[in-house]
Amino acid sequence: MIVLSESTEQIEASASANENKFMTDAAQILGFKVYHIPRDFERCGTAENALWHIPEYAQETAGIWVGYIPELERYEAIYQAALAKKIKLLNTPLEHQTALEFDLFYPHLQGLTPDSVVITSTQECIKAGELLGFPVFIKGAVQSRKQQGWESCVANNQDELVKLTEWLLKLKYGSRGRVIVRKLVKLRYRRLAPNGFPMGREFRCFIYNHQILNYGYYWDGKDDLSKLSPQEEKQVLNLALLASERLGVPYVAIDIGQLETGEWIVIETADAQFAGICHIPALELWSKLKDIY
Repeated sequence: MIVLSESTEQIEASASANENKFMTDAAQILGFKVYHIPRDFERCGTAENALWHIPEYAQETAGIWVGYIPELERYEAIYQAALAKKIKLLNTPLEHQTALEFDLFYPHLQGLTPDSVVITSTQECIKAGELLGFPVFIKGAVQSRKQQGWESCVANNQDELVKLTEWLLKLKYGSRGRVIVRKLVKLRYRRLAPNGFPMGREFRCFIYNHQILNYGYYWDGKDDLSKLSPQEEKQVLNLALLASERLGVPYVAIDIGQLETGEWIVIETADAQFAGICHIPALELWSKLKDIY
């Protein structure tokens, strides 16, 4: 398996940069062939130039991308440039987009995840609020604003919903022109993040071709809720596998959360190539992927 990594010393330090480095180092330790690629096309111009140093392989070889969530156009360009060298990323552009963008994966997961409405303008806020009732959770098609705190994600009335919708639509990277309004559910939790956001009992499962590679508690730090009983583990993994089967994306990360009532739900999904690995050891995840591929 070939690894395309955006981890370089030139990139500014951050949690994502550190994780990309851990993943890249672990891949190299386990013997994966790693090629470094730039984070954008600013200097190289095209995907072909970004991959100029990678040889064309004699036969089709699986590839995996370690990096930051790319714009769809960038993913498509790198995918095609790699394919020209007979390196096939685990997810096609459509599979990547389906796992990443809420309005594409939601139809597959209805009944497993809270009711949601997709809107593209503030004019649609009234209907969304009437359908779901307040309060509602609000996020972009790709990312939420949990880092900014509870008030950046939850609208208690129409005015707040309009304000948050306007804000999110301006964030093209996270919203891609769509805002997701979700029925607010109460997750079980014990801790609050420094910004006051409830750290719900959530687990991230990494799945390849409908087989669980590994899973880990979503939030950093120690938490009494991070340990699953055998019965709970079975519930979490079975739900993740069901979601994976419905979604049909080869390499996917699926977040599972527990309601205060004890019921487990799907929170969201992502292209596992760009998902944080939470508490999962990088070496262990790569090893499982290497064994199962």
